[in-house]
Amino acid sequence: MNMFKLHGKNALITGATGYLGKEMVIALASAGAHVFINSRSVDKCEQLTNELLAMGYKASIAPFDITDNEAIKSFIENLECEHIDIIVNNAYAGGAGSVALSSPRQYRDAYESSVIASANLFTELLPFLRKAVEVNGYASVINIASMYGVVSPDQRIYSSMSAVNPPFYGAAKAALIQWTKYAGCEFAHENIRVNCISPGPFPSLQVQENAAELVYKISEKVPMGRIGNASELAGPIIFLASQASSFMTGANIPVDGGWTCW
Repeated sequence: MNMFKLHGKNALITGATGYLGKEMVIALASAGAHVFINSRSVDKCEQLTNELLAMGYKASIAPFDITDNEAIKSFIENLECEHIDIIVNNAYAGGAGSVALSSPRQYRDAYESSVIASANLFTELLPFLRKAVEVNGYASVINIASMYGVVSPDQRIYSSMSAVNPPFYGAAKAALIQWTKYAGCEFAHENIRVNCISPGPFPSLQVQENAAELVYKISEKVPMGRIGNASELAGPIIFLASQASSFMTGANIPVDGGWTCW
């Protein structure tokens, strides 16, 4: 259907070269968007960009650290387009551990990479989002949070406290969900929509290969009885990026197999 098409749209995806980010990029590109692929690694940006170009899609590299404001400004100064229609804030610096094992620095880093970086990128690109509204009628910002921004992990399924999905991650993602609501309200009248997706569980390929018992325990806790496949984020991403979600802003969509329904 035409409402899901993204031809003529420019999309910036942060953390674009990872397990989930790559699938989001492919989804947006296949819907017709020109994707700007962000990572701190130039090599990873170039590799994914070349893959997409070989498939006939429109893609450009956008290598910069989302926590470095000067790097963001440099990216913007060198942009060869007048509008950014879609931003997907997916980048995050990881970690693990319980409350007792987490440091203040880890909390600060998580908040900076999740909330502050997303808010700052939004502010810096606001003129480009407004131009997108002028050219294409709307702009869409999609923040990638987590089911652990809504509920806490079951620590009993982990082999040790140092392996637990950490509190600073969940706290930062919960803050991102709230920031989404705030920004969604503030910019609704401009037709700049701000929404959130809370994925989970989507263990990385490395975890799937090296921690089969943990993956089994996680699957046991999902009402649908399995973990998610990264490609299953494509539908929600296209929905929020397109005019199919034209009357949605400030929303948080769990994509978790029912995990947060318990």
